[in-house]
Amino acid sequence: MRKTLLLIGALAIFIGLVWIGQGTGYFPYPSSSFMIDQTPWAYRGLGLAVFGLIAVLVGRRIAR
Repeated sequence: MRKTLLLIGALAIFIGLVWIGQGTGYFPYPSSSFMIDQTPWAYRGLGLAVFGLIAVLVGRRIAR
């Protein structure tokens, strides 16, 4: 359970940061992406990254 939460949390943080980058236009890859310069995707990425951070913190508190 601990490793699963840590893995899911890390992936959620990474994907959330990519969504924030695309939504704000700082990471315009791929250039044909519908997410580039779309503010709602930046907010969704923020939510996903926060979820990932919480999952990582909970995973670290679970006993081995």
